Amino acid sequence: MLTRRVALATPLFLPALARAQNWPDRPIRLVVAFPAGSVTDTLMRHLSEPLTRELGQPVIIDNRPGGNGVVGTESAARSPADGHTWCVLSVTNGALNTYTVPRLSYDPVKDFTPIGYVAETAYILVVPANSPAQDLAGLIALAKQRPGQLTFSHGNSSALIASATLARMGGVEMTAVPYRGGPEALTDVIAGRIDSTWTDIPAGAPQIREGKVRALAVTSPQRFALLPDVPAAAETLPGYGFTFWFGMSAPAGTPAPVVAKANAALNKVLRQGEFAEKVARLGYVPRAEEPEWFRTFLQAQIGELTSRAKEAGIEPG
Repeated sequence: MLTRRVALATPLFLPALARAQNWPDRPIRLVVAFPAGSVTDTLMRHLSEPLTRELGQPVIIDNRPGGNGVVGTESAARSPADGHTWCVLSVTNGALNTYTVPRLSYDPVKDFTPIGYVAETAYILVVPANSPAQDLAGLIALAKQRPGQLTFSHGNSSALIASATLARMGGVEMTAVPYRGGPEALTDVIAGRIDSTWTDIPAGAPQIREGKVRALAVTSPQRFALLPDVPAAAETLPGYGFTFWFGMSAPAGTPAPVVAKANAALNKVLRQGEFAEKVARLGYVPRAEEPEWFRTFLQAQIGELTSRAKEAGIEPG
């Protein structure tokens, strides 16, 4: 009886195995649910070239911004589960949206199959070059003098929670101004129309060097190696700290053998010294992990970041 059951099951398994052996047989569409030039987009554009070499098929970035990451993420979740569509899940579309977006049209755990972890980074708090705030303590003091008058921009939920938490811990009231993406949120700080924003290192560092904005703090619990002269926010607000992460997933139902091959290719690239050095100069720290590790991590982050968003006074919608 056992032999007969195995014999009956084998033909069902063979097609999936055959697909995995031939995969990928066409280009990979890598969905980035945020605008070109965003922190997620920048990292993926550095990852796509070595992934293309490793997989033997082009890895094509498909920017689908909108709805704080909802538009692109939902489109990826509804794509065929054949391993030829990948989607980046981050703090915003992978965790915080489950709390901040009412009736979210996708479930980052149930609607996706994890491929692996990719990297993590920090954000920089910047103000206009002519701002009277010379440091984080100065910005908090200024906000206390002008309750509700100071503004902060945010192009994603990551930047929103970073600013909302800062305001709560600093005991100040600031006005949130949403933008389509991080690049646009930064542009209006450079122009002096917005008082502050948390921006990513690839976008913010050049503007800091050119004197277009002033850096006040970083989100990481300690000072960031790329910006040793910029204090950690925790130096002024003990206990403050965020790490912003990126993982890779495919639509739910993607065959396990395909996921295994995808994870092996991704991790091989992440472990390459040349790739690590290149993205480290932009503030990313690569990290190779197995799919189940990322699934467990993602579930834990949804719980943790939901709690932190509630503490910061962020309301859904």
